[in-house]
Amino acid sequence: MAKLAVLFILAFLLVAVAASAAKFDYRDALDKSLLFFEAQRSGKLPHDQRVKWRGDSGLRDGFHQGVDLVGGYYDSGDHVKFGLPMAFAMTMLSWSVIEFEKEIAAANQLEYALDAIRWGTDYFIKAHRQPNTLWCQVGDGDSDHLCWQRAEDMTTPRNAYKIDTEHPGSEVAAETAAAMAAASLAFRPYNSTYSTLLLWHSKQLFSFSDTFRGRYDNSIPSVREYYPSSTGYYDELLWAAAWLFEATDDKYYLKYVVDNSAALGGTGWAVREFSWDNKYAGLQVLLTKVLMEDESNANNAALKQYQAKAEFFLCACLQKNNGYNVAMTPGGLLYFNEWNNMQYVSSASFLMAVYSDYLLMEGAKLNCPDGQVQAIDLLKLAQSQAEYMLGENPKSMSYLVGYQKNYPSHVHHRGASIASKSVLSSPVGCIEGFQKWFDNKQGNPNVLTGALVGGPDMKDQFHDQRSSYEQTEPSLVGNAPLIGLFAKLNSLSADSGYLPDNTKPTPPVETENAVEFFHSITHAWRHKGEDYYRHKVTVINKCGKPITEVKFSIENLSGPLWGLSPTSEENEYELPKWIKVVKPGMRFSFIYVQGGSQAKVSVVAYH
Repeated sequence: MAKLAVLFILAFLLVAVAASAAKFDYRDALDKSLLFFEAQRSGKLPHDQRVKWRGDSGLRDGFHQGVDLVGGYYDSGDHVKFGLPMAFAMTMLSWSVIEFEKEIAAANQLEYALDAIRWGTDYFIKAHRQPNTLWCQVGDGDSDHLCWQRAEDMTTPRNAYKIDTEHPGSEVAAETAAAMAAASLAFRPYNSTYSTLLLWHSKQLFSFSDTFRGRYDNSIPSVREYYPSSTGYYDELLWAAAWLFEATDDKYYLKYVVDNSAALGGTGWAVREFSWDNKYAGLQVLLTKVLMEDESNANNAALKQYQAKAEFFLCACLQKNNGYNVAMTPGGLLYFNEWNNMQYVSSASFLMAVYSDYLLMEGAKLNCPDGQVQAIDLLKLAQSQAEYMLGENPKSMSYLVGYQKNYPSHVHHRGASIASKSVLSSPVGCIEGFQKWFDNKQGNPNVLTGALVGGPDMKDQFHDQRSSYEQTEPSLVGNAPLIGLFAKLNSLSADSGYLPDNTKPTPPVETENAVEFFHSITHAWRHKGEDYYRHKVTVINKCGKPITEVKFSIENLSGPLWGLSPTSEENEYELPKWIKVVKPGMRFSFIYVQGGSQAKVSVVAYH
């Protein structure tokens, strides 16, 4: 019951964040961020493709080498499919769904989020044809950058590159293993067969990456100029093992991250960056969750060292790390790198949002060298970074393309900068693309909706020019962490909802059995000698009509609950305020944690 009290304290503390979040439409930002992934799709586009200015492309990728590598994602503004950042983006998308599933579902974006993950993981399955072989790049950065063409017109070489036992690449193999393990968790409640398949590939890829160790940019020299492995592969090995433990609860993987914590740098590296190249901060946060879920674990000593390094990163972002802080612009933006700084901001903000939830669950605080920090302060900093992205900055510009009215119009992106095939059916050649489109002073003819561009410099200055690729080019890795971040902030926003506030409630529904419940246990652990379970209850409107004012009775509840709001009646709960109407067929979930048997859930009223 102590944690239940924490839940009520949490509700009180979040009022300030919710009031501020209300001035931004995070649900719209979330929707647009997922649209960006559809604009980056390679291969045969599906019938429900929402970004209509894109067409089929890369339909013979891999064929020259006798392998089908059609699909996956283009990395950024070019048309190379780089395996390492693509896999990291899928890991982060999956982590968003795992941590913020109910928030994404409440915004009606869960199906799109899962589709975005699957477009990547289906490609990884094609690329992993044998246990110790992974195709991890299609296209060449040097030749690709000599052309400014639409993906639909590509005339550049589409050579494919692989790693194997003689040409190892532990970074990309382990990151792909992490992506597939995380995705298996995201899909488990919805497609158990696919989840199992992803886990099978993940285990093989982790074994491959660990057994045949070697830097991937030594095996694929052409990647060095674009995505070199500056931190080596130790972080990816630990990261993959941590995700496999999350997905399997197999102590072998926990033992791996504990036994190798020092040798592979997990408890030695204190970092001020979380990115496609450097996974340590994310690893340390993820393993802190393991520590908090089972504090009686025999591996506590090592896990606490991981936690200490996680908190070094967070304190550095909070400017409370005794001088060893992340730089910050005069306008309040965390500043990590002059090249596409926003990708580091989005990943750091995601970790802050996640860790704030972990602290609140435990009723704990963050102890920084420059003072103790409340969990809510982490969330406020993450929110401030999101607000900066969306327009609360010295330029009053949204760095998320298509959000509000003032956003970059000269995004460094080939497809967006050239008229679509439906407007200009003739092919665009390499040089023609540069002359007529890259150098065109007008804004892009196609809005790359939802793309997070690189962002301003250290002094908050931004140049909206295609040639300023450090500032105007988007990337998969920049967008992926936004899904969880925006979903979390949307859940706190007083303005979020399914219908306008003036929507009239529907008359009482007479149909019996209007609502169905599906119970599942999504996680189990031991804490101080007792077993605890994370219960997920999915609610579906089966009556064929919209219903409102749904009230639930929940009996035998002994732990905290998320996703419903308590009423003045004992054991009675109602929908959160952002769900105005439950439409026919609509589903949403709530979660509770407790030991022993599950609670008894029923509907007591609705209209």
